[in-house]
Amino acid sequence: QVQLVESGGGLVQPGDSLTLSCTASGHNFDRYTEAWFRQAPGKEREFVGALAWSFGPAYYADSVKCRFSILRNNAKNMVHLQMNRLEPEDTGVYFCAVSASPLNSPAITADASYDYWGQGLQVTVSS
Repeated sequence: QVQLVESGGGLVQPGDSLTLSCTASGHNFDRYTEAWFRQAPGKEREFVGALAWSFGPAYYADSVKCRFSILRNNAKNMVHLQMNRLEPEDTGVYFCAVSASPLNSPAITADASYDYWGQGLQVTVSS
């Protein structure tokens, strides 16, 4: 059974940086697709970014491209979302997700493509 646990959320100011972490158990990261999604209050859950597989390409939503990066630590079975130059519009609940299949665009951006989800954690960007 795959389990995902996120950590690292909190309250930050606009322009700050924050790193979210997702620790997995029950699977080997290097054969799966890992992604981050987020859900703002009153809005649908949306794709943030994903790593296709161990040496596959990274995909990012246009709204976070050049500000966010996804990094994988295979030895620790962790994936991180490094968020820079945070904006109030980045506020929301962030979810780590894993697909048991390698994914490409456009499926990699769809939450229905993912088999396992973390519990979510709050990120608030406010002055």
